[in-house]
Amino acid sequence: MKKEEYSSIAKNLQNISDGTLSIERTQTGKNIGKTFFTEQFQAMTTGKGRMEVHNVYPGIEASFNTFLAPEIHFQHSALDSVLEIHYCRNGRIGWNMRGGTAIYLGSGDLTAHSMACCSNSTMMFPLGYSEGVSLSVYLEKLSTVCPEILQSAGVASNLLWEKFCSGKPSAIPTCSDLEHIFAPLFSAPVPVRLPLLKLKVLEVLIYLGNMKSGRKELTQYFSQQTELIKEIRQQLTEHLEQRFTIEELSKQYLINTSTLKEVFKAVYGLPIATYMKEYRVHQAMKLLRETDATIADIAAQVGYETQGKFSKAFKDVTQVLPTEYRKMQY
Repeated sequence: MKKEEYSSIAKNLQNISDGTLSIERTQTGKNIGKTFFTEQFQAMTTGKGRMEVHNVYPGIEASFNTFLAPEIHFQHSALDSVLEIHYCRNGRIGWNMRGGTAIYLGSGDLTAHSMACCSNSTMMFPLGYSEGVSLSVYLEKLSTVCPEILQSAGVASNLLWEKFCSGKPSAIPTCSDLEHIFAPLFSAPVPVRLPLLKLKVLEVLIYLGNMKSGRKELTQYFSQQTELIKEIRQQLTEHLEQRFTIEELSKQYLINTSTLKEVFKAVYGLPIATYMKEYRVHQAMKLLRETDATIADIAAQVGYETQGKFSKAFKDVTQVLPTEYRKMQY
């Protein structure tokens, strides 16, 4: 987990209550037709989030999303004719899609699929937070009111439907092209941001419309596999005083070791050992801030046999020793 990203998002959402998903609408032009966020939908979470929604073109809506939650459950219409595009800027996002397929995105990754694929799904945040952009494209509306630049680029609604709405979801890994498209949206001055959004929406649709078949995509997994990995992660984090080997976990959960390692990294973005090292250190940081326990006691609580091993791991992650970190809190 990148602590600075988490802290920035927490500060951004500090005025939003837990259990609340705030949807803020901003008109960017004439509101023609209905789009996803003018339809009735439900969202439930124990965390919180903000969605800054913009009507960009007739039938095309964009949303800047900031979430601080373990997951958010969405219910909305199951429409095969609506193309949903999600770009993950920071954190991680996962879905169990229709048909038992699970997709997880890390920083810089993108997914494109029909609204029907996620009509009654839970958006999961394995690191507890996420920031990004979503586009909802009503392809039927696009077929009748298509921006001229898309027509000139040969991007038609039926082409987008065939590529992204007629089969499995697409999951595109981070690349310089996607970075070039989306990065300016997050660094642009406020007066420029919305006009730039209109350009970038067209750019991403042209990019997807001209994307070659056979392009490398992120691996998709079975939902049962990713749910099993979440159980394994829960066991590991609830019993920090214990050290479980890959082989022990493999036998306990009836999953082969290579699959366990591969799917864990796909869900949480890090190998098991690296993830748990960072998790133990972050728990120790909390104990150093909030308790007067000795360094040795804290080391034992988070699963280190000796204070020396704990101090080395702590410095590997934070670049300071536990004693120095505690002094910094006063």
